[in-house]
Amino acid sequence: MTAVKISKNSAAATMTQLTQHPEQNVIRLQLRKNAALQALEAEDFAEFEQLLEITDGQKGDFLLMQGVRKMEQYFILDGTLKRVVANGKGKEMILRFAAEGDMETSYAAWRLGKPTPYSIVCVTKARVARLPLPQWAGFIERRPKLAKAFEFAVMRGMSEIMAHTITLHLLDAPGRVHRFTRKHPELRDKVPQKELASYLNLSAETLSRLIHKRKGAAKAAAEETSPD
Repeated sequence: MTAVKISKNSAAATMTQLTQHPEQNVIRLQLRKNAALQALEAEDFAEFEQLLEITDGQKGDFLLMQGVRKMEQYFILDGTLKRVVANGKGKEMILRFAAEGDMETSYAAWRLGKPTPYSIVCVTKARVARLPLPQWAGFIERRPKLAKAFEFAVMRGMSEIMAHTITLHLLDAPGRVHRFTRKHPELRDKVPQKELASYLNLSAETLSRLIHKRKGAAKAAAEETSPD
């Protein structure tokens, strides 16, 4: 698939080296809590931080454009991103969402020597720590424990995308909403309803109705079990 025509911002805001960022101490704490970095030994953080640049993106900013070969690794500090694929006519499909404490990557495409098969876009205002994938790959290759954890996270993400794609074909609309709420409770209030509707292949009106119905059923159930 060739690079997609972009109508919104094709690049995020100016990048700042972590070591020169005015909020570097807060960012260091956020990085240490990032799930993808839990296998990174404390003594290796100083070297890792030297590689990072910090980007503040606005809603609609593209961190990575589909069809390019220059790729980066992203650690999400604040906000929500989406991985989205589009055809030549501009029709899009959202593959996954990722919020603070998570990561985004095109590591599999980079390892295979292929152009990026999708874009990575800011769903909301977002801040990420980023570094070129060749640098990241070199860093983790010298740390087998971190490399193993990272590659497992990549495979888990790919598995989740496959399961979601199957879900779109096998489950009805209420089933899709229920599965998302059950599997991703941390994203439920972070993803705008319009974006979630697109992800679940529903109209915004249908999603709103189903969410309202679920809330009503939950409230009724709570009232039934509450003491008089």
